[in-house]
Amino acid sequence: MLDPNFWREKLAPYTVKSNAIGARQVLLTLIPFVLLWCGYAYCVEISRWFVVPFCMVISIFLLRFFVLMHDCGHNSLFKSKRANQIVGFFLGVITGMPQFVWSKNHAYHHNTNGDWVKYGGVFNIISTDRYAQLSEKDQRRYWLIRQPMILVPAGFFYVLFNPRFNWLLGTVMMLGNIGKSILTFNFAQAASTARKWETKYWKTKKDYLHMTYNNLALLCIWIVMCKTIGAAEFFLLYATSTSLAGSIGILVFTIQHNFEGSYATDTARVNHYRAALEGTSMLVLPKILNWFTADIAYHHVHHLSTAVPNYKLAACHEELEPLFVGVKRVYLRDVLTTFDFQLWDTKQQKVVSRQAVHQA
Repeated sequence: MLDPNFWREKLAPYTVKSNAIGARQVLLTLIPFVLLWCGYAYCVEISRWFVVPFCMVISIFLLRFFVLMHDCGHNSLFKSKRANQIVGFFLGVITGMPQFVWSKNHAYHHNTNGDWVKYGGVFNIISTDRYAQLSEKDQRRYWLIRQPMILVPAGFFYVLFNPRFNWLLGTVMMLGNIGKSILTFNFAQAASTARKWETKYWKTKKDYLHMTYNNLALLCIWIVMCKTIGAAEFFLLYATSTSLAGSIGILVFTIQHNFEGSYATDTARVNHYRAALEGTSMLVLPKILNWFTADIAYHHVHHLSTAVPNYKLAACHEELEPLFVGVKRVYLRDVLTTFDFQLWDTKQQKVVSRQAVHQA
C-alpha cells in the first residue's frame, strides 16, 4: 500500500485531463456568477439588505473558483501547462488571490504533508512537548486564536488584506531601498536591487510581477464595478462574499488534515503515501456541496496524486474504494470538532486534542 509504483499504476488512468471538461467547469461557474452580480446590481437599488442572500450564494461560487484555480496550480484542470497558467491567473483575479504565488506555497504543503516539523498547517500547531512548556496564560492564548470564531477575520485577512498589503508594503520598501541607493550615489547597488527585486514579502521577481498583475487587474475591475453600481454597494458585497469564501476554504482545508488520530510525524520518518491515507480525511458531503467544492472533499486521492483532476477524484475513489477503507471520514456534524485537534503528539505520531493532553 505504501509502494510508489503501486499507486502510480493504480492512479494513472485517472490522471488524463480533458480540455472540454475543464472549460465546461469554468463556464458553468462563471456564467451564474456573472448573472448573480447582475441580479445584485438590480436588487441593491431596492434595498441594501439584498447583500445577505447574494453574499451567501456568491461566496460558494467563489469557493468553487478557488478550487478550480487550485487545480490550475497543479496543472491538472487542462492538458497544457499554458492553458492552466492563463485560466489560473484569471481565476486568481476573481478570487482575489495571486495564483502563481499561492500555488508555489501550496506545493510546499503537498511536499511536506505529514511532516509536522516543516509544516504546522493553517493554524501552525505545535508539539505537545512544546505546549507543555508554555505558561497557563500562553496555553489559553494558544487555544483562543484557534477557535471557530477566528475564521471570521481569517477569511478577510487571507484573501483580501494580505495579498494587497504585502504587495504594497513590499513595493514601497523596494522603491525606498532603490531611492536610498540613488541618493547616496550608489548606482550599482540601486541597479542590483532593481534586478533582484527581493524582499521578505515575496521570494522572486517573478512572484512580484504576478502579484502586480493580479492587483492591477483587480483594481481595474473594482473601478468599473464602483462606477457601475456604486462603491459602497460593490464593496459591501465584494468584501463580505470574498471573506466568507476565504473562511469556508480555511475551514475545509483544516478539516482535511486536523482530525483525531491524523498521521503526524517528523522529517526523517515521513511517508508521502501514509500521509495521504492516514493524515488526510475524506469529507462526506451532499452532492450539491461536492459540486461547489469541485470534489476536493476526496482529499486523500488528491494527496496521493495531484495529477488527478478534480473531475476524476470521485470516480477514482469509488472504483478503488477497497483501498481507502482506512481513510478517515469526516461528516458535516464533525466540522467544528476539528478545532479541538490542534496539537501534535511526537511520541504517538498523530494529531491529538486539547482534552487528551490535559487529561494525560
